[in-house]
Amino acid sequence: MPRFLRLALVVGGLLALYAANGPARAANVEDLYQSQTIVTGQGEPNRQAGFKICLDAVLVRVSGDQRLLAKPEMTALRDKAGSFVTGFRYRDCMEGIPVHDEQGTHDRPHDLYCQYTPATIDPVLASLGSKPWLTKRPRLAVFLATEQGIRHFALDADDKRGELMRESFGNAASPLAMQVAFPTAALLSQAGLDDRTLRDASMAKLDTVAKKAGADQALSGSIVWSDKEFGWIADWRLAMAGKTYTWQVRGVSFDEAFRIAIKGAAQILSGNGQPE
Repeated sequence: MPRFLRLALVVGGLLALYAANGPARAANVEDLYQSQTIVTGQGEPNRQAGFKICLDAVLVRVSGDQRLLAKPEMTALRDKAGSFVTGFRYRDCMEGIPVHDEQGTHDRPHDLYCQYTPATIDPVLASLGSKPWLTKRPRLAVFLATEQGIRHFALDADDKRGELMRESFGNAASPLAMQVAFPTAALLSQAGLDDRTLRDASMAKLDTVAKKAGADQALSGSIVWSDKEFGWIADWRLAMAGKTYTWQVRGVSFDEAFRIAIKGAAQILSGNGQPE
């Protein structure tokens, strides 16, 4: 066999090995080390404000630790947020809509996308006493009992009553690089689960049903509308390593209730303990 051909085969083998182990991981890491927010226009002051928001978002996205943002060290880090950005780009949120006047030129909302690298973000996390959460993030099956006055139901994958809630859960999961799934009505029925029995069902049972729904484990909760609280009261449960964690939020929109649910799940699954 010619020498150059042997060399080509060796290099090809190494590239194949790298393709199996390297790029897939790198692509995941690249996706993990990014964040986005909405800014008004593309001016420097608004860009710097956006960089601060994106820094907060990427630190939580990479670590799963919701407590970082309350640390006093964050004040100084936010002041130099732009220095951690590897690259950024904009997308006009009103793309395709003509500009009507000069004010519209400056005030059009844009998505600001920021890219970071482990070399810049990991040391920041270390300075905050945290670390990256790089293991595979489990897909969560959401088991949710909803009650608003006489209206009550268990959220499933198909019911039109839950369409906005399913969409909201997906929006809540994306910033933390997580995914959610929903059991079908048939699966809930087979398991003997409805909006009443969900509240008392064991997490072991729900985790088993979650796998049948194509997920890794269960996130269980209930939301009840409260006129007194001017919003929803949401209670959440998630099991990890033989322990069931619970947390609650009161007087919020269901969008915020679902953000709290996903943030709490990330807090637990990343090894950062009890949601606050």
